[in-house]
This record gives sequence, C-alpha cells and structure tokens, in this order.
Amino acid sequence: MSWIKTISYEQAAGGLLKLYDRVKGPNNNIDNIMLAHSLRPHSMNGHMSLYKNVLHHSQNTVDRYLLEMIGVYTSMLNSCPYCIEHHFTGMKQLLNDDDYANNIRAALESGNWNDFFEPKVSAALAYTGKLTKNPSNVNEADIDSLRRAGWEDGEILEINQVTAYFNYANRTVLGLGVSTDGDILGLSPNDSGDEQNWQHR
Repeated sequence: MSWIKTISYEQAAGGLLKLYDRVKGPNNNIDNIMLAHSLRPHSMNGHMSLYKNVLHHSQNTVDRYLLEMIGVYTSMLNSCPYCIEHHFTGMKQLLNDDDYANNIRAALESGNWNDFFEPKVSAALAYTGKLTKNPSNVNEADIDSLRRAGWEDGEILEINQVTAYFNYANRTVLGLGVSTDGDILGLSPNDSGDEQNWQHR
C-alpha cells in the first residue's frame, strides 16, 4: 500500500484509533492516503482538515463536480493515478452520468479541452495547469483572465485552494508509493454541513 510502514485499523490504539474512527469508511476501511500518515497522526489530522474544508465545505460556491474535476486534472498533470482514480470516481458519482464523465476525462487527457468546455471552465483549467506546472509564472493577469471568464474572487480562491491541495496530495502519494490496493474508490466526507464529520461514505 505504501513504501513506508503503516498501522492498520486493527492494530491502531489511542489517538490514532480515534482519528481512524473519524475518517473510516464502510467496514472500517481507511483510505491508503490516510494510512500513509499513521506513524504521525497529527499530519493526518492536518491533511483531513485541509481536505474537508477545501473540497467539502458547505460555504463553497463552485459546483463540487467542478472542484473534483480540477483535482482530477491536477492529478493528471502530476501523473498521480491514485488521486485520478479516486476523484474521477467521485466526480462521476456527483454527475450521475457515466458517459458525460467519461467524455470529460477524455477531454482532460487529450489536452484539447477548450473545444469541450465552456470558456469559464476552460479558464479555470488553464489557471490550474499553470499553477501546477509553472507556479512561479502565475501573475495578476491570470487572475484577471479568470474574472473576465466570469469567476468571482471567492470562487477563484476555491479554485486556487483545490489546485494547491491536490498538488500536496499528489506529492504525498507519489513520494510514499501509495497505491489504491484495498481502497474503495470514490468515498469522501460528504456531509458538507458538518466540517467535523470526516467519515467517508
């Protein structure tokens, strides 16, 4: 599941077990990306707090499937199969339209998404790509482009934070050799109204 030692749910005790009980899914399943933090539970706590608040918070106004799509695209740019598969599955569940979801994936993979998405979404993806691949080249003009495309500043912040989070998550996974073996794809802490509820459903 990863290149470093991890502590399973069955082996966990004390604070780690309490944290696992907050993040677990069906049948006490713990996603491998969370297991990778098990030797330092405080970093798992920080990861989950960031993830929940950036991607699954009730005060976000960008459609959640678009935020998931930004995560999938970031993960494609970083060649991170773990996050691609988890969050593509999550996006597909939100859309409830497998054909459309598969067409989105094909457009993102081809890099020719300007012909597929409306200009507003294309602008968000262009910003995501630049922030991921050339972050030091991002400038105020890129923000102005997002505004002209129809994004409000709070929404731009959401896009920025989701892109930044996935770059962090991708590097966590790729740097520790985390795989999807044993994971249940597409689970997430869906109770957006309760920021303390981290259980994956």
